[in-house]
Amino acid sequence: MAVSKKLEIFNDPIYGFIGIPNSLVYELVSHPYFQRLRRISQMGLSYLVYPGAHHTRFHHALGSMHLMQHAIQLLRSKSIVITNEEEEGLLVAILLHDIGHGPFSHAMEHSIVEEVDHEHISLLFMEALNVKFNGSLTTAIAIFNGTHPKTFLNQLVSSQLDMDRLDYLKRDSFYTGVSEGNINSERLIRMLNVVDEELVVEEKGIYSVEKFLMARRFMYWQAYLHKTGVVAEQLLIRSLRRAKELLAKGVAVPCSDTLQFFLTNKITKANFDEVVLDRFSMLDDVDVMAALKEWQHHPDFVLSELCKRLLNRNLLHIKLKNKPIEQQKIEKHFLEVKELHSLSDVEAAYFVFSGEIENTAYDPHRQRIMILKSGGKLTDAVKASDHLNLKALSKTVTKYYICYPKAGV
Repeated sequence: MAVSKKLEIFNDPIYGFIGIPNSLVYELVSHPYFQRLRRISQMGLSYLVYPGAHHTRFHHALGSMHLMQHAIQLLRSKSIVITNEEEEGLLVAILLHDIGHGPFSHAMEHSIVEEVDHEHISLLFMEALNVKFNGSLTTAIAIFNGTHPKTFLNQLVSSQLDMDRLDYLKRDSFYTGVSEGNINSERLIRMLNVVDEELVVEEKGIYSVEKFLMARRFMYWQAYLHKTGVVAEQLLIRSLRRAKELLAKGVAVPCSDTLQFFLTNKITKANFDEVVLDRFSMLDDVDVMAALKEWQHHPDFVLSELCKRLLNRNLLHIKLKNKPIEQQKIEKHFLEVKELHSLSDVEAAYFVFSGEIENTAYDPHRQRIMILKSGGKLTDAVKASDHLNLKALSKTVTKYYICYPKAGV
């Protein structure tokens, strides 16, 4: 099947023109499962912090595929064997790697379904599409799963220096305006190589790796884990949780049929079957945002107040600390809210709560970033670097937060 002239290219603000390489990719991009990603926010509720952060998972998936095309071309120029079948598998795997994301991205994993991550749902989508496309996604699934004999193929899709991260750091930096997150993805790709079927970075690319890891650290603290984004996501999670609680008690909570299905059924890995997948494929940001607009007028004070705060950006106050929050402080704010609005303990807990966030720019216990020295020796990026801060980036930094309404509100 020839690729339609109507969709041979996309004009991307980051890379310019992105080409559709073959008919399978064209058919996958055109499929309703993938088109749904146009209605899934890439950065959740981060637009409440950075007004420009309205880009979608659709943008990101195409950008990641574009970088993969460059990586394949580069590795082949260095005599690394990548067959046509493996090339198509790589492009499909990276194109569909985020297809399992739910409304507002990661918020879904803590509210609409229970302990079902987006990677698992992505795999279910890929398996369903593989049936539809007569086994054409078999190699892509093996690469995505990490079961393909060539380890570096999986590392290009999912590792600590993959095409996913190279795109989202550059893209999210662009749309948020956080310039510290900008990376030279082209330079990093040019420094890639393969040794014993493992993806490595040539020695002269060590400074680009350092910049990449520093950028990742900055983006997590300044964007992904920005305290305003954290409290906004918590309000969304708690709004959906309250809706579930009310529905379980027989209270009417109007929303779309699709969202209603996930709020009234307990969805886990065990029962995430074809019927659930089909329902999930129709769920996006629009369902949730329409529900929030409706629920702000609900007679239940908790649900109504949570939705109003989120829609009007009248968020809870949040404080970040380097040590766990003292229980005494939590109880103080808890009692104030409980008495002010005559709430039960369960209801007050929706407005006063604590938690923690973690940031690890580089995990030495996961697939490591290996540097290929000029003499052929392989060294971990942390050991190869003369940058004193790089070792610190391999340590997990934990911060603790408390959220509560401002006095009298």
